[in-house]
Amino acid sequence: MALGDVVLCRQRSMDSMGGGHLGPPGPPHLASTLPQELIDDLARRNQVEDAHQLTEEVESRFANEPGVSFLPNASYLCDLRHDADEAAVPAAEPGVVSRWRMKDRMKTGWVALCMCLNIGVDPPDVIKISPCARLECWIDPFSTASVKALEAIGKNLQTQYERWQPRARYKVSLDPTVEEVKKLCLSCRKNAKGERVLFHYNGHGVPRPTINGELWLFNKNFTQYIPLSVYELESWLGNPSIYVLDCSAAGMIVNAFCERPEWGSSSASSTALTSAMKDCILLAACGANETLPQDMELPADVFTSCLTTPIKIALRWFCPRSLLPLNPELIDQIPGRQNDRKTPLGELNWIFTAITDTIAWNVLPRELFQRLFRQDLLVASLFRNFLLAERIMRAANCCPQSYPRLPPTHQHPMWHAWDMAAEICLSQLPTLLNDPNAEFQPSPFFTEQLTAFEVWLEHGSERKKPPEQLPIVLQVLLSQSHRFRALVLLGRFLDMGAWAVDLALSVGIFPYVLKLLQTTATDLRQILVFIWTKILALDKSCQVDLVKDGGHQYFIHFLNSPDIHAEQRAMAAFVLAVIVDGHQHGQQACIDADLISICLSHIQATPNASDGQTEPLLLQWLCLCLGKLWDGSVKGVSIAFLEDAPAILGKVLSEPQPEVRAAAVYALGTLVKVGVDGPSTEGPDDDVDEDILAAEQKIASLLLTVLCDGSPLVRAELAIAMARLASSHNRMFRQAAAAYLKPPSHSAVLPGYRNPGYSYPAQLMYPGSIPDADQGLQTLDGGTPYRSVMRIVRSSGSLAGSPGSAGNSPVSDNAVLGESIGMVSSNGGSRSCRRMEEGNVYVQCIIAVYALARDPYPRVASLGRKVLRIVGVESAQVVVASRAGGVISYPRNPPVAALPPTPPMPGVLHRSTSWVASSSGNVASTWRITTPPPSPPTRPAFLAGSTSTLRRVASMDISAALNGGWDASRPAVRLAGDIVTHTASPVLNSLSTGLADAAGMLASGLSAVTMETASTAPVLPESTIYKWSCGHFSRPLLEPSHDDEEEILARREIREKEALSGIARCQHSSVSKVTDQIGSWDTGSEVGTKAVLLHPFKPLVCIADDNETIRIWDYDLGEVVNTFENHNTPDKGVSKLCLLNELDDSLLLVGSSDGSVRVWKDYTQKDKHRLATSWQAVQGHKPGVRGISAVVDWQQMTGYLYASGQISSIMAWDLDREQLASRIPSHSDSYVSAMAACQTHHAHVITGCGDGSVKVYDIRSREMLVCAMKPHISKVMGLDFQPGADFTKVVLNSVLK
Repeated sequence: MALGDVVLCRQRSMDSMGGGHLGPPGPPHLASTLPQELIDDLARRNQVEDAHQLTEEVESRFANEPGVSFLPNASYLCDLRHDADEAAVPAAEPGVVSRWRMKDRMKTGWVALCMCLNIGVDPPDVIKISPCARLECWIDPFSTASVKALEAIGKNLQTQYERWQPRARYKVSLDPTVEEVKKLCLSCRKNAKGERVLFHYNGHGVPRPTINGELWLFNKNFTQYIPLSVYELESWLGNPSIYVLDCSAAGMIVNAFCERPEWGSSSASSTALTSAMKDCILLAACGANETLPQDMELPADVFTSCLTTPIKIALRWFCPRSLLPLNPELIDQIPGRQNDRKTPLGELNWIFTAITDTIAWNVLPRELFQRLFRQDLLVASLFRNFLLAERIMRAANCCPQSYPRLPPTHQHPMWHAWDMAAEICLSQLPTLLNDPNAEFQPSPFFTEQLTAFEVWLEHGSERKKPPEQLPIVLQVLLSQSHRFRALVLLGRFLDMGAWAVDLALSVGIFPYVLKLLQTTATDLRQILVFIWTKILALDKSCQVDLVKDGGHQYFIHFLNSPDIHAEQRAMAAFVLAVIVDGHQHGQQACIDADLISICLSHIQATPNASDGQTEPLLLQWLCLCLGKLWDGSVKGVSIAFLEDAPAILGKVLSEPQPEVRAAAVYALGTLVKVGVDGPSTEGPDDDVDEDILAAEQKIASLLLTVLCDGSPLVRAELAIAMARLASSHNRMFRQAAAAYLKPPSHSAVLPGYRNPGYSYPAQLMYPGSIPDADQGLQTLDGGTPYRSVMRIVRSSGSLAGSPGSAGNSPVSDNAVLGESIGMVSSNGGSRSCRRMEEGNVYVQCIIAVYALARDPYPRVASLGRKVLRIVGVESAQVVVASRAGGVISYPRNPPVAALPPTPPMPGVLHRSTSWVASSSGNVASTWRITTPPPSPPTRPAFLAGSTSTLRRVASMDISAALNGGWDASRPAVRLAGDIVTHTASPVLNSLSTGLADAAGMLASGLSAVTMETASTAPVLPESTIYKWSCGHFSRPLLEPSHDDEEEILARREIREKEALSGIARCQHSSVSKVTDQIGSWDTGSEVGTKAVLLHPFKPLVCIADDNETIRIWDYDLGEVVNTFENHNTPDKGVSKLCLLNELDDSLLLVGSSDGSVRVWKDYTQKDKHRLATSWQAVQGHKPGVRGISAVVDWQQMTGYLYASGQISSIMAWDLDREQLASRIPSHSDSYVSAMAACQTHHAHVITGCGDGSVKVYDIRSREMLVCAMKPHISKVMGLDFQPGADFTKVVLNSVLK
């Protein structure tokens, strides 16, 4: 009906515009009479500074575009925090996230070069052609004496290897014997220790290896060839090692390694065998049945040349194959150095590295690529060059072999790019050599590859093949001319998701972007911060490297730089938060860099939310960064208190975004020092850390202000912060809890009032309201109170807990301070006052924890119960009587029943405990005269938990239970006003185990408490707001996905048309009487139907019964679509069903009679419904009543939920902010029994009261109440504005007497 009202209102407004003038009723002029606060709120929602201008634009659009959308387009409770519980955020798996990081980086420290050439003597099994290849290491061995030639070749080979690993130690053995090779290998392994050893074998002067895996060496006189088993060689060299075999039939050795039955010793385990195989690498020049090529165009050691001088051999091989007239004699004259990328030779080497890396990246498995191309610099260079060797030697009918085996790469398309780069360079050589002034024209290779990568970004996705150019982008980062573009494209790629970040890290981007943090270029700052944000959102282990290299300074400077956008500052704050997260060195480094003061100054400098300029993401991450920064750091906490951080963060608690408020609560909670050994019952000493104690009490007072926050995200963080307080101040919490549950004393008492046990006590929200004097203490489920609470009169005559003595806290009405904290002190009045104020804070905290333990959101309630366990309150199993007289066991959230004993404090005035012996004629009888006896329970208790122990028991029959034996057939003992029964043996007969509390109640038998052992100390709950917030940066930030936007708009338009068509049919329908039945169906509920709601666009009806079972019916099919329980607490009763976001995927709002509101997602899907949010919309109630009897109504156009009941005001909740927006005085002595919010005019709310009166409110006016009438003499049961645009007519009904 609400949807139809809005559509009909807009339609009639459009009809009145036909004559060129605007006639009544017309579209509502929203901004003309609105309060400025509401105008600002409207501007904030629509991101328009002038709300008046917005209204004029809307009216103009309505007048000129008849087909425009009529209905409100805003959707509520559809943010990420409502899609999934933040507690379900998975922790990062180190094995998966950090797989890019090599766990065992290695270095080749020693190189053994074994040259078996025997120049002048050809081996017997080799027949050489004439002419044939003769060059060895680019030296002709016959150009000089054989001995000198051999030495020159050995020296040249060492020089070629030093180009790739200059820090290694080299040993050359020329035409060696077996003993010399053994000595060489053993010496290298001894000196290398755990490093890799490279063994290069040139066998051009000896026979080819045998099928048994034997290499050939010489005897001392060079008269015989001596075989050397490769297994002996492997035993001398050990592991890790790499073998380069440049000889014919080198594949024989590879086969021998792979086919051997044992790798290493025969007793080696499978793990050691696998490790040995991984640590051994072989590169062989050809296959087992192949002979080395003898082409004159190539050197004799072409395989070695490819591995050690790839550019030279690649160009010489390419020149005769090019279509251009290229002179190979000019290759040796290419100007420049290989490590200077601005020169022709350096650019060729740069391009070659990029191409070979790209080929390997695209053909090798990730793990193999990491091991061969990222673990060892020398090994990576050899394998890059090995790809070239395969290309060149396959053209000569040789297939180089390797272990691990690589797939064929000689025909990869990237080789064409290399050929083009070689042609461009060689074609410029004559000009460069002849004209000294000629400038070298760089190759367009990298520009073209970046363009190809950009094209992939436009069309690529996770489901498609990864971009081939990723390793090239990595190489481009080395060039200043291409760096900015490469970083921007890389940032776009990383923004595609965690899979993209993982790919980039796997290809080796980390050391490059880490090095770039040392640059001072201002144009790179923003993109670098963005890239690091994406990296750290996936893998926080990078924090160690950042702190080690001083990278944190870069982000601190960026955060504190002027003219930086707020969102970019938020990214810097996120990076710094990750750096200090659980990293002590990172914390210390950032604290020394004054990061705390910087963050606090930015929080203070952030504009207020009313200005419409605040950046919530920045505020959120500044708070989270501070929380991580000083968590567990004594120095950080001290600086925070000196900077008055609690007061600064306290202002953030009123921000409109729940995420920001939750982050502020988290930051405040981490300021509380928590011991590593868990909760302590010793508590803080009165004379130690007085300032810290006072500061933490101030933090507690600040935290209590968000107790009634509408977001479970905030309340969950509040519960976690309370857990830290309860652990740090455990002794004080226990004493406050003991006093909270303790009966009043018979001496020096005055009748007092409070309602401390209710889920959201009235005094927490309404300090001026007066709770029921007989309400007393309730159980966590809101059960019947078992006693009243009296106030202790101080010796000075002032009332404990009175406003004058307890401060201005909203919970200052609690009257248990004198007994729990001690109003009398031997140290004087100042100490007494301070202790009284401290106690007031602790009692407020206990009240808050009890409220959290009964929170309608399951996770918050669970956290609240954990806090109670830290305090020492344990639960007992409860079985309650059902309405039908049977027994029902509720599988629900266990609340608190009792407290363990608390050690007495010196100087504390305690109450007498003889009140329990009602039949003994003691002083308790006198006390009973002025205090009503405990009334029988009217509803089941909200207690569940362990059945093996009995916690605190307070009952009129407890004395008999203590004096007599246990009888299971006896009525159950009353526990905190609830009926309980225990399946285990009683603890009451074990008085020696500790039946006492802080007041020494063992003598009177007040309570039975089981002491907790040290091994069962509760563990502090962990906050999830940080991990949950990190997920924001894991999602795309540059180009948010709006793939379904068109579909949503089309669906909205269709539904608007359906609504208009339905209204037209209803207007012309012949059925006009409410007595004419249109349809009926059987809901199948065993109890009465409480609320019904029709879906406006689907043949669905939502039905709630007295047990708060929600059934979704498809009345076309006549079947139940879904069924679920609204909640599992015993206090049942549905007040209202509403639909949110009717034009989109609607949400089902269920208002309960106890004042709680729950919003369900996917409620029409079988067993897939989810709780989006829940909160207590109405807290407390008027005196003299036992329930709230809440009523609610939803207004889609404003996003406000109005709620009232047995209270003196109407609560207006802003569901966009999830905050209480305002409290409207009801101006009535009776309670609100029905309520309706106008769906066509956002300012009007109407209520019906229990005395039959009806009141109309206009929230735009200062008085708000604009009309009051009393059309009935009995309770108004229901009312609503008349459907359509005429909001002056109301339909209502009441109970006839």
